[in-house]
Amino acid sequence: MDGMLRMPYALLWDFGGVLADAPRQSPAPAAVVRRLFTLVNGAVSTERIANDLARGTRSYAAWRDEVGRGGEPTELPHTRVWADFVTHTWPQPAREAVEREATSLAYAWTWRAEWQVRPGIPEALQAAAEAGLPMAVVSNALCGAAHRDFLATAGLSERFTAEFYSDEAGPRKPNPRLAHLAADALGVPIRGCWFIGDSVHRDIVCARRAGTGAAILMRSPRTDREPPHPDIRPDARVEDGNELLALLRRSSTAADI
Repeated sequence: MDGMLRMPYALLWDFGGVLADAPRQSPAPAAVVRRLFTLVNGAVSTERIANDLARGTRSYAAWRDEVGRGGEPTELPHTRVWADFVTHTWPQPAREAVEREATSLAYAWTWRAEWQVRPGIPEALQAAAEAGLPMAVVSNALCGAAHRDFLATAGLSERFTAEFYSDEAGPRKPNPRLAHLAADALGVPIRGCWFIGDSVHRDIVCARRAGTGAAILMRSPRTDREPPHPDIRPDARVEDGNELLALLRRSSTAADI
């Protein structure tokens, strides 16, 4: 079916596993543990902070999976993430200190020094831009500002007309509203968009619910860890940005890409 896809009028991109490699990291990075220990004036030990961050990571992931099975999931505010999954057993002054710094702490917990742009992505973005295809990022994120800053540092921000992250916009994939917000910002009907993601259960389901023209699965380690979906299949599968560019060039009216 890959060779039969119609040329898109816009592209919607996931972040982790698509634009950037998203390597697994410790759920309790040493720098975040130290920052929290200082912030709460030592009221919670570093060992307990590390354990609670690890537990909170697992609980937040379980919550994401659970709400993702619903029709229109929404993201939690940063304050709720910390209060519900990490600090709920801490002394009250410590909980309040974390709440005051909830967003900057979420940024620190999200940021990964190991992020790297995936192979072929700069070339695919350049070719799409030269063909006049507007583009937007559509990503679930604990703190989208960290994703935005990485793209800016990598010199890719100028390729995107808009960036939509669940913690800022509200809806989280597979809620189709996040894709609709991006298509509206690009001024392109959703049926004219290709949606590129690495998760069948979040990205491809989101694309189907939103009514995008095509749903493209880009393989990442997360793709391989996911259980199969009984009902949803992508329109095409690619390994990286190079294969995506080849797919664009094979689309029905892609002579200018």
